[in-house]
Amino acid sequence: MKYLLITILSFCIFFSCTEEEVLNSNVKLQFSADTITFDTVFASVGSITKTLTIYNNNNFDVSSNIKLKGLSAANFRMNIDGIPGNTQNNILIPKNDSIFIFIEVTINPSLNSTPYILSDSLIFESGNSTQSVMLVAWGQDAVFHTPNTFGEIIDGLDTTKIYYHQIASNQTWTNNKPHVIYGYVIVEPNAQLNIDAGTNIYFHQNSGILVGNPFSNQVGGTLKVNGTYGNEVTFQGDRLDSWYTNLPGQWDRIRFIPGSVDNEINYAIIKNGTTGIHADTVANNNPTVKINNTIISNMSSIGILGQGAKIEANNTIISECGQYTVACYIGGDYSFNHCTFANYWNYSIRNTPSILLNNFYVDAYDNIQIRDLNNVSFENCIIYGSLSTEISFQEKESGSFNYSFNHSLIKIDPNFNTNTSSFNNIIKNTDPLFIDHLNNDFKLSNSSPAIYTGNYQLTLDNNLLLDIEEKIRNNPPSIGAFEFED
Repeated sequence: MKYLLITILSFCIFFSCTEEEVLNSNVKLQFSADTITFDTVFASVGSITKTLTIYNNNNFDVSSNIKLKGLSAANFRMNIDGIPGNTQNNILIPKNDSIFIFIEVTINPSLNSTPYILSDSLIFESGNSTQSVMLVAWGQDAVFHTPNTFGEIIDGLDTTKIYYHQIASNQTWTNNKPHVIYGYVIVEPNAQLNIDAGTNIYFHQNSGILVGNPFSNQVGGTLKVNGTYGNEVTFQGDRLDSWYTNLPGQWDRIRFIPGSVDNEINYAIIKNGTTGIHADTVANNNPTVKINNTIISNMSSIGILGQGAKIEANNTIISECGQYTVACYIGGDYSFNHCTFANYWNYSIRNTPSILLNNFYVDAYDNIQIRDLNNVSFENCIIYGSLSTEISFQEKESGSFNYSFNHSLIKIDPNFNTNTSSFNNIIKNTDPLFIDHLNNDFKLSNSSPAIYTGNYQLTLDNNLLLDIEEKIRNNPPSIGAFEFED
């Protein structure tokens, strides 16, 4: 009897440990892929069937709850180890064995509200461990730019692979189909990306364009955006339903890596991202980027971020940014002519003014490093918004800090001394009286103080006889991107 009780007790202990190992252990599963991609959904309403294999390489059985999570989950159908359903609990995966999941997707590509990319997560909860596999499907017909190579970041003994879509030679994106970016597009140092007028570019979440390769020792890479009036090139998120029409932060940015020069952006609409244009430190005499007749709006962070860069912007409107419309950071050279900076951000509390001028940074050791602000000029511009001041000066006197506001309407701290050579014929702290700033109409109303108060010689010098809508400017001109029409 005694030996029988010991045997039973030993069995119970063993069973208890095994059960705990199955259900509560921090176990890991392996998968045949970390992303299942459906790229053939346009031939019909349905798709092919994809297979995902789940491996249990542990020396014990694993019980897992499997569910599909995301906004587009209803478009996917799954069969898990012979059982249909998108959510199933307590799926047993024997030790050193595997199971199969069969996945289909149904999309009607004729629906204009369908996102260009449907992306959801297949979640595996195994004891205390949660793992996921991405499901990605193309929602409408387009040209898709998806990762086709990778770069490596080496940190000591750790190597991280970063996957991206490589443009290794000169390439032109035409307007016959929308272009959808999933991840990052990188324009290599010896390549130039040309984008034709009227092209629509859609970014998936956290996607962007890098001009120049941060993984390369070579410098270069060029972007030419060739929009025209009425046929602008549009950059925006890939969600098409009305909720996302003006929602900031849907994608990352267009970034010019150090060494990328002579970039041009003409007649573009850049909206609903995190940072519109990010130009990084470049030591040369060539412009990093020239921006003409462009609208940048609804950025969750910054409209234009320059870091020691050389940027010229003309006839450009930047509005509704969660931080700055323009940040001239760690020095550089900047020129803004006939531009409108209007920041009435209302998605959250904004604590930063529209314009930042800065000539230093703090390094990893908390040391201040000077970077000369060689020049930044605002000519025939409007700088206004909802804060009490819309210009911030962050100057270290040991470095150059040169700026000028010429024939411009500005909103500035009333205690800031503007009786200096840096301020010439400014209109100070006076509402520009836009027609309807709540609906992003930044044309000038009949009573605007910005009407006919610009400097015509500055207009001639910068070859800006036409405004952003190609209307002829008066003499004297109105300030900002729009010429006033009676």
